[in-house]
Amino acid sequence: MRLSELVGKEIVNLTTGERLGAVGDSDLIIDESSGEIDAIILPPRGNFGGFWSDREPLIIPWDAIVKVGAEVVIMELDDTYRRTSRRFSF
Repeated sequence: MRLSELVGKEIVNLTTGERLGAVGDSDLIIDESSGEIDAIILPPRGNFGGFWSDREPLIIPWDAIVKVGAEVVIMELDDTYRRTSRRFSF
């Protein structure tokens, strides 16, 4: 799958039904040796366009992606994602 195919798709968590943001607003962690996507990093959602937000970005492991559809990316991630996100360092 190409990055251009992901841009603009809304990310929805199947576990909570929450809309988390769009892929175009996010960053990707890509494995340099294989070129595969390891994770999607969603910026913190805060007040007034992200200002004054004290939350950390949400890191979604590619393994949590269930389906990439025409308009949405469906992922399944419960509250343990914070422990999973610590394995990626910046």
